[in-house]
Amino acid sequence: MNVTVRGRTQPCRTVAFDRARNAVRLIEQRLLPHEFKIVATRNFRETAAAIHDMIVRGAGAIGATAAYGLAQGALAFHGRDLPKFRRHVETVYQTLKAARPTAVDPVNAMNGVRAAMRAGRTVEEQQSLALAAAGEFASEDVRHCEEIGRHGAKLIHNGMKILTHCNAGWLAFVDVGSATAPMYAAQAQGKKFHVFCDETRPRSQGATLTAWELAQQKVSHQIIADNAAGHLMQRGEIDLVIVGSDRTLGRTGEVANKIGTYTKAVLAKRHGIPFYVAIPLSTIDWKLKRGFDIPIEERHESEVLGAWGTITNPKSEIRNPKSAQRAYVRVANPTSGARNPGFDVTPPDLITGIITPVGIFKPKELWTQRRRLGFAD
Repeated sequence: MNVTVRGRTQPCRTVAFDRARNAVRLIEQRLLPHEFKIVATRNFRETAAAIHDMIVRGAGAIGATAAYGLAQGALAFHGRDLPKFRRHVETVYQTLKAARPTAVDPVNAMNGVRAAMRAGRTVEEQQSLALAAAGEFASEDVRHCEEIGRHGAKLIHNGMKILTHCNAGWLAFVDVGSATAPMYAAQAQGKKFHVFCDETRPRSQGATLTAWELAQQKVSHQIIADNAAGHLMQRGEIDLVIVGSDRTLGRTGEVANKIGTYTKAVLAKRHGIPFYVAIPLSTIDWKLKRGFDIPIEERHESEVLGAWGTITNPKSEIRNPKSAQRAYVRVANPTSGARNPGFDVTPPDLITGIITPVGIFKPKELWTQRRRLGFAD
């Protein structure tokens, strides 16, 4: 997508690789929407930390980051001892896998890289194959999102009001996004519509990231408090819901996504509003048999008890945008603790359809269509 910063517009991908420096290049998403900055992780442990600390987040984006991180770790190995190299790669793999346990894209991405590496007969050959496979995963992520947009755009009609939750936009992928892909495709077709962005507490990715994206693309939108969605549905002000997913079970059609997604699905069902989930193929988990077994990440309570933002002097900000100071503000009662599950699981009976790169399916159809969706026995 194109990014406009201080009047200058340039194309940008969320995740890229600097071969000369063996570094993964990422948009520092914690600074958005107040500052746009590219950072480089210098080794696989820094790359894992970037995933864990949410410098980069979103299913496809952390999948590509993990793929490049595995290649990065492989390229850092010196020597010709294949058994020793394999042990090193296993360490890299486990480190990156542990960074964000709920999402399945990093594991699927790294498994693809490791499968490609097996064709190499030497350390050097396997290193080269690892980087090529990581680059292919990133490119495939973009292609998948473009196809999601092509299939999903037909769901959007002129005058529609669409609700989305969290950020499943191009910041959450290498480019284009999943939930936003139909919106961007519909916009390109000349359709006029309005998007409501759930703020998505506690990290507010809807308010900070999705709203920033839509503003960049000049898509009509407004931010709403998470608890306002039911009111708008009741008043007939929402026609369609499109969200993303961090793990979708191919056997059952259950969807793990940012906390609050399940609530929106229940509300949409209550009010007869179509509820769609948009996913690339890398988000499908073909192994787990029930949503209860999906590992749900519990994040630090500070995210619930307060919020990050910027403290600015309006006069100085006009002269110097960098004068904005990022700060954490405690909001909650000072002696109280908090629970902070990062994700919830939506059952298939609440989901109208799942938008994939090969078409739109009912949740229960994923397993019957598994060959088309890339499952290999």
